[in-house]
Amino acid sequence: MKKIIVLLQTLILVACGTGKVEQETTLNPNNVPQGVRGRIVEQPNEKATNKVADSKMETQFSFPKDIEAIMDFLASDELKGRDTGSEEIDKAANFIEQVFRENGITPYFDAYRDTLTNFDKPAFNVVGYLEGSDPRLKEEFIILGAHYDHIGTISPENGDAIANGANDNASGTAMVLELARYFGKNKNNKRSIIFAFFSAEEKGLLGSKHLANKLTESDLNLYTMLNFEMVGVPMVGKDHLLYLTGFELSNLAEVSNSYAGEQLVGFLPKAKEFNLFKRSDNYPFHETFNVPSQTYSTFDFTNYGHYHKVGDENSEMDFAHMAKVVNKLIPMVSGIVNTNNQEIKYN
Repeated sequence: MKKIIVLLQTLILVACGTGKVEQETTLNPNNVPQGVRGRIVEQPNEKATNKVADSKMETQFSFPKDIEAIMDFLASDELKGRDTGSEEIDKAANFIEQVFRENGITPYFDAYRDTLTNFDKPAFNVVGYLEGSDPRLKEEFIILGAHYDHIGTISPENGDAIANGANDNASGTAMVLELARYFGKNKNNKRSIIFAFFSAEEKGLLGSKHLANKLTESDLNLYTMLNFEMVGVPMVGKDHLLYLTGFELSNLAEVSNSYAGEQLVGFLPKAKEFNLFKRSDNYPFHETFNVPSQTYSTFDFTNYGHYHKVGDENSEMDFAHMAKVVNKLIPMVSGIVNTNNQEIKYN
């Protein structure tokens, strides 16, 4: 997240999970990918609440290899840290666009790329759209977002100058791409969804500021904005998988947990102490639309010491953890997208 000061850089813990890989993907990191494939396996879920699903079935859609295939490209040395305005971030945008095309996600504007008006080099967000299925609710929008830029190359450490940005924020990008793949394949969303990948977050949240302003000018009926940032490794010693910035500002955590059927989202005191609510791409939507706009993360100030360093690489990521989070996000986001009433409120 923007300008986070990592206090405990020496404390690094990557808790390795386990996961069964049940299919191969077809991504080719040297070219635009051929696609990310997966399937749904439904199993009984004894913890499901009445809100989650009447069938009480658990979705197993994303697998570690799905996540790894995305991350292996986005955080590769080939992309040289995805600096805003660079040739390499253009390759990352190509990648995102291809996933959109293969999964039935259409451009929200005339094209997937929306050029930033507040940056001095050619730069763009990548914005996809999936229309809702309900005649009334499709006029309401959910934004699922993550920034796909990073800081490029920096002062070398042991001969390595590439700040790959695996956790920050190829991890959040991968999760939103997996959610786009799920909803694109199933098309079971009553509300309309915008999948937004922001550039120039590292330059001062410029991509999200641009998009928020542009959407409010068109009178978009925004219900809520859910942002994902630094979710590549598990938190340490917590009874929940994710924390929510601005936790106390709304009932989003309560709603999220009710649809997840478990304590998926919790409170992190450090997030409040460092006011992370204002330091990621949720904040411009909060300012512009004044609707619940918050960020989900697993960076807890003790579990990752590579923030804005060359060590932020895929070797530090826990792909089993990430796939687990995606699978638990699916019923959560589905509930928010499909509920008949707008349940999420600012306090």
